[in-house]
Amino acid sequence: MTRRIVCRRIYEEASPQDGKRVLVDRVWPRGMRKEDAHLDEWLREIAPSSELRRWYGHDPARFDEFRRRYRAELRDAEHREAAEHLRDLAAHDRLTLLTATKDVDHSQAAVLAEWLTGTGSGRSGT
Repeated sequence: MTRRIVCRRIYEEASPQDGKRVLVDRVWPRGMRKEDAHLDEWLREIAPSSELRRWYGHDPARFDEFRRRYRAELRDAEHREAAEHLRDLAAHDRLTLLTATKDVDHSQAAVLAEWLTGTGSGRSGT
């Protein structure tokens, strides 16, 4: 079965084609009311560590190293349960990974989509 995983900004309008909508940010998006988010889950445990987020600072020049470090974090015990849960969701339904980040292609959501689909170190293509 082909996994259907897309990444979107949480501020975009929800769509019936989204399938399961999972917020993958560690902190709640600024200005977003919980009742307006139309989430199935907020899986903050899958987000990069605070230290890694601060180091990255959403600087696209650091994205390749961010991707490498974040993928290493996903193998750690701290992320294992959340990672397995996300894999289960992806295996059973269309999955939309949501983030507040303006540059979705350079976000943890993009790295997660790559990781879940088994694509290499390239961009997620979502």
